[in-house]
Amino acid sequence: MRQILPPEEKPKKSLRFLYYNPFGGLVLKLLTRRWISKLAGKYLDSRLSKGMIKKYIRNNGIDMDLYEKEEYSCFNAFFTRRIKPELRPFDPDPSAFCSPCDGKLTLFQIDEESRFEVKGFTYTTETLLQNKELAEKYKGGYCFIFRLCVDDYHRYAYLDDCEKGENVFIKGKLHTVQPTALERRRVFTENCREYTVLKTANFGEVTQVEVGAMMVGRIVNNHGAGGFKRGEEKGRFEFGGSTIVVLVEKGKVVPDEELLKNTDDGNETIVKCGERLGVKRV
Repeated sequence: MRQILPPEEKPKKSLRFLYYNPFGGLVLKLLTRRWISKLAGKYLDSRLSKGMIKKYIRNNGIDMDLYEKEEYSCFNAFFTRRIKPELRPFDPDPSAFCSPCDGKLTLFQIDEESRFEVKGFTYTTETLLQNKELAEKYKGGYCFIFRLCVDDYHRYAYLDDCEKGENVFIKGKLHTVQPTALERRRVFTENCREYTVLKTANFGEVTQVEVGAMMVGRIVNNHGAGGFKRGEEKGRFEFGGSTIVVLVEKGKVVPDEELLKNTDDGNETIVKCGERLGVKRV
């Protein structure tokens, strides 16, 4: 039985102000601008931000014994710290469909009209990818949504051996990915995002979308097109909460029933990078 995260009983006051209050909405328009996040990113890349690290560790209950020892030159160097590799092993069975990251997972079936629903909003794979031909491939498949919170590990990996295409960046805003925002805006199709098509060894053509969020100045993918191995690091998010969306073709993966049930019950499932989420359909 995996650990679950139930829905928020009461959103933070700051988020309610931004997403439910008309005056907060004016502030929100400013905060979601990319230049605001870029400005914040410059500060978090500077030595001036080192003083934030100890307080952040304390406030978020982060166990630093889980991470490789190093001296951090700035807050972003700390935020993208590397976990000890033995703590995130990938399932060795090549038929195991594994999580590319740590996060809070919801899992949706994509219908034959390329639609899936999150928090009362209907999305389509075409609006997510802005590529009709690619979006068509995922009719009847699955959409895995991994929400990364500020205390999660913010590096992500290739979920299978694959041939990777080029990264495709889509401009947008930078809303938070907290549930309050997801209930008020179509965050995944409004936010900046970058997607990659992975021609995998075991699961067909998978598209992975990294979605930026408020105060995340950069989505950093390590590679352009090429061949890569399961578990190899694909990239990282700079400061803030973020989301990874993974689209899988129909008939390629049998997801664990527990994950679908948890989503149907309104809960997120807490998963770790490399953890099995399902198996290859044979």
